[in-house]
Amino acid sequence: MSEDEDGVRAEFIAEAQEIIELLSRDLLVLDHGQKEGHPDPDLVNSVFRGVHTLKGIAGMFGFNDLGEVAHVLEDLLDQLRLGRTDLSQNVLDVLFEGVEVLQRLLGSAPDAPRPDLDAFFRKVGGELGGAPVVEPDLGAFGIDTGVLSVLTEYEEHRLKTNIDQGVPLYRVRVKYALTSIDTDLEDLKTRAKPIAEIITYLPSMDGGDDDAIELEVLLASRATADELKIALALSDDAELEAVAKREPSATIPPPARVPTQTPASPPTKHPSAPLAPSRDAGADALSLRAVAKTVRVDIGKLDHLMNVVGELAIVKSGVGRLLDRLRGDPEQRALIAELHRIHRGFERHLDDLQDGVLDVRMVPLGQTFDRLARAVRQVARDHGKEVRLAVSGADTEVDKLIVEELTDPLLHLIRNAIDHGIEPGDIRERRGKSRTGTLALNAYQKGNHVVIEIEDDGAGMDEELIVQSAVARGAIAAEGSADLARVDKLELIFLAGVSTAEEVSDLSGRGVGMDVVKTHIARLGGVIDVHSQLEVGTKFTITLPITLAIISALVVRAAGRTYCIPLTVVQEALLLDPADVRTVEGREVITLRGATLPICRIAQLFGLTPQAHDDERRGKEYVVVTSLGQRRVGLVVSGLEGQQDIIIKPLGKSLRKVRGFAGATDLGDQRVVLVLDAPSLLEELFLGGEARAARAGASA
Repeated sequence: MSEDEDGVRAEFIAEAQEIIELLSRDLLVLDHGQKEGHPDPDLVNSVFRGVHTLKGIAGMFGFNDLGEVAHVLEDLLDQLRLGRTDLSQNVLDVLFEGVEVLQRLLGSAPDAPRPDLDAFFRKVGGELGGAPVVEPDLGAFGIDTGVLSVLTEYEEHRLKTNIDQGVPLYRVRVKYALTSIDTDLEDLKTRAKPIAEIITYLPSMDGGDDDAIELEVLLASRATADELKIALALSDDAELEAVAKREPSATIPPPARVPTQTPASPPTKHPSAPLAPSRDAGADALSLRAVAKTVRVDIGKLDHLMNVVGELAIVKSGVGRLLDRLRGDPEQRALIAELHRIHRGFERHLDDLQDGVLDVRMVPLGQTFDRLARAVRQVARDHGKEVRLAVSGADTEVDKLIVEELTDPLLHLIRNAIDHGIEPGDIRERRGKSRTGTLALNAYQKGNHVVIEIEDDGAGMDEELIVQSAVARGAIAAEGSADLARVDKLELIFLAGVSTAEEVSDLSGRGVGMDVVKTHIARLGGVIDVHSQLEVGTKFTITLPITLAIISALVVRAAGRTYCIPLTVVQEALLLDPADVRTVEGREVITLRGATLPICRIAQLFGLTPQAHDDERRGKEYVVVTSLGQRRVGLVVSGLEGQQDIIIKPLGKSLRKVRGFAGATDLGDQRVVLVLDAPSLLEELFLGGEARAARAGASA
């Protein structure tokens, strides 16, 4: 495949992915509306248009299977929007399955198993059709025959539906300037949405001029005329009148229909109005001018830009060190001043460039939450449970690479919560709970980190059962297990093979997964905490850095060796007074502002031999206070060298499994140093003795 073909394919996949994500989001809203008893017909039409667009571009780019699935979904959605098929839960199940099939076809590898399309087509065929309905006579209403003759099939259906439901009809005449008709008409639709349904709009035969156009809008609403005037913010020259029903003697038979055109080529509205805005099946296309001001960029190109920015940051640090060396030479005062000015300008522009590239990489978590919402609905229905998903903080932004890697861990946590966290409806009622369980997804930014919370109001976890499972599987020794703190007992759920499920299901219960979740989160530079209470619920809290692309780090020394600690986990650094150190339960601690802070000596942790260095000779030690999530520890080092922007490079396959290090970085002065992995260090230091031994045994 040529480079041009690769680019075209990537462009198609990106556009198709956006359409599928929008379809999923609209279907979730439709599902909610159907359960509440008032599904939005505009959403059905929006989903129809999205599938129609996907069918068209799939055919253009040779994705035949994708096009076939979109085609049968389009047929079903066409029946739905025209009222020939009812929007039932079974139909929604088929539509959701269709989105899953589209997603699998779009993202599948060449050697991946092909979805059973024939079985899916049979499901769609089973939902097509429906009994014919008795439609109202449109000629019985005071609607101009010229208007009726040019209604699209969908518009005619919506008009008949409103008449059948007894919704009053109104005719509105508005006049808009040609230069602002797009925005004015969009504003009218937005204002009408909560209180009325716009059936159609047409240019009137008179009232327009060279600078303006008059539109006649037909809408349906149960509101009064006065309420509509206020809601639509109509101007004084706008006209609004109710469409009255004709007297029986004046009934006019409906005109012959204009041949229906395909959605791709909408019908011409009025031969005498060439300036009329063209409309698609849902009357939403207002202009040929592109309104999107975005471009799609491959994440690999952004990675390359970020690497370049990182290298420039190293150059900046080198220039800064050179400037510091020159400051000791009074004869170079003019050169120092000029170099200082250039360095400040370089630093300022580099910071702007770095912030700009980071902003481009950031995406809202809502993209991931939408996919998870679809999974919640499907898993809950598979297990016969009623689950309500509550989402907040969907606009919280995270690095694109972190978002992609986060989907699988979140999906596993959600499946666990539904499978054996949230109880069946009858059990919940006996416990005095609502029959419908609640699963909450919450995200928010906290400093340089993003916190994601997954909380359910289910049965909770019994820490004693967790301990028994860990002992039974040999994850920990029975001796001393009863002395573990409650938080340490709950943390055992993240050890391989430990599970509290009494039965093995298709989703969970084998003890495989929670350890992988924790490892996955740690690989992203984050930590996961768990809190649970029996018959109240369980809450998992994930704390992640906003980005892993380029970070600021504190450069420290320990036993004559240099390390970097990401500033995202550093709270402060202070001089350690040996007299303040005491031992509690075998751990060294100090008191910091009234709170107990455990400390860890880096040299001892890594088994380093002290070297003859100025810091060691002076006997000075510093405490770098680090925190992540709800954990806080002081790392004891022998020297502080300052702050520097770094790019973390992986250690390679041979050293990938070495715990305690996130990678290495170049400081720009021909020094390559190790970057401490703060999440794994904090986890190691906070694990109880039994759990630490178990983790060490598992690693071996």
